[in-house]
Order: sequence, then C-alpha cells, then structure tokens
Amino acid sequence: MAQPTRAIIADDERELRTYLKGQLSQVWPELIICGEAGNGPEALALIKEHRPDIAFLDIRMPGLSGMEVAKRCGGKCRVVFITAYDHYAVEAFENEAIDYILKPVTPDRLEKTVERLKNRVENALPPPSDLSKVLDRLLLGLKEGKKPDVLRYIRAQHGNSIQLIPVDEICYFKASDKYTAVVTRSGESLIKKPIKELVDELDAGKFWRIHRGTIVNVGAIDKVKRSLTGRLSLKLKGLSEILTVSRTYTHLFRQM
Repeated sequence: MAQPTRAIIADDERELRTYLKGQLSQVWPELIICGEAGNGPEALALIKEHRPDIAFLDIRMPGLSGMEVAKRCGGKCRVVFITAYDHYAVEAFENEAIDYILKPVTPDRLEKTVERLKNRVENALPPPSDLSKVLDRLLLGLKEGKKPDVLRYIRAQHGNSIQLIPVDEICYFKASDKYTAVVTRSGESLIKKPIKELVDELDAGKFWRIHRGTIVNVGAIDKVKRSLTGRLSLKLKGLSEILTVSRTYTHLFRQM
C-alpha cells in the first residue's frame, strides 16, 4: 500500500497558511499537512524533521527566503513556491524547474498545481537536475534588489475568512495604530502590513505616498486644493474624507 503524500506549508502570514491548508483539503483530501512554518528557518527545520514529499514555500519570508530554503534542502522534496509576484513565478515555471502558486490562491490554479504534483509524486519523478542553477539565478536577483512585479491584491482578514481586495479598487491606505487601514468606496479593512512595505510593493505610478502614514490611489483623486498657507489637501471620488499632503510630497502635484 502506497504511503500517503505529506507536505509542509511555510508562509509568514498565518491566515494565508490556514487558507491554503483549507483549499488543499478540498482539492487533495489525501494530502497530509505535517507541519506549518512562519519563517524560513522554521521551514528548513520542518523539512529536516519530517522529510515531506512537498514543501509549499512563500518566496519572501523572514530569516530565509523560500528560495534559500529550497536551495538548502538540496532536492530532498518537491518545491512549490507561493508568490504574489509574477516575476519570480513565471521565470521559475518557464524553466520547468519548480511549480508555483500565485497569490491570491484560486481553486482553478491550485487544482492544476495539484494535478502536476500528483503525477510527479506517483511516478517518483525527481526534481529537475538544473534546479540549483535556477535557484542561484533567482537568488542573485533578490540580492541585487531586482524589483518584483507590483501587488495586484490585498489580503484582509475578516473574522475566519480572508477578503481579497483588488488593488485598483483601493482609494487609499492610512496607518492606524498597529494596523493599516485599506479604504475603498465600499468600506474599510485593516491589515498588518505597514505603509513602508506597501510603498515598495505598490505600482509607484498609480499609488503615491502623500504623508508618512498615507498612500493614495492617484486615480481616485477628484480635486487637489491649496490653502492660503500653501498646504495641499485631496478630495477623493465618492468619499467624504479629505486627505492632507505633507510638504515633503507636494512636489508630486506640481503638474496637476
């Protein structure tokens, strides 16, 4: 009797690990998730301890990136990268070295991934011999600070579920205590990702930082007003809030 296929999931967002685990239970109920990790070192330790058949690894994790974990594993298990950025996923996939799941994880994409994984595991197909070279190239891109593709969705926790908010629908982000408010015309959500990280991950041509704690969607701006003292404020389409522009960022509006 064949041994059940085992896997680990490594992602620094607990909600995403729970979501992926739930989705996998639906499309691959026989799969055993033998461990979860919130960072790279934990993922590496789980792989060494449990020797899973598959490791679902978020590309960007604290401590060690998913690619660094995969490289240190030395082909001991099949790797599936979890990524919000097409840049890494497409390059790896086109080289047929590894599989990937693009965030947000959709059932259709996950089903295709599971079909390939089942085939490779059932037929005992080893990882490609050039996996190390592909990882070296991708790791070099990370170390050189190569810019990834921009975020397309924001994941916000709502009770026991995760809401996927298309970035284009977001009017602005605003820092709020330990959270960041994500404001759309239909409401507000809270996420834990800080403004300074969002600045690096959003499309700089569409989202401008107008204050230390505020990022605005340029397409959502209705009017720009200047006070007698020269301070700028923004009126957004369909919203009553008025956003103040810090003097540091007034140069962004010189052509408007």
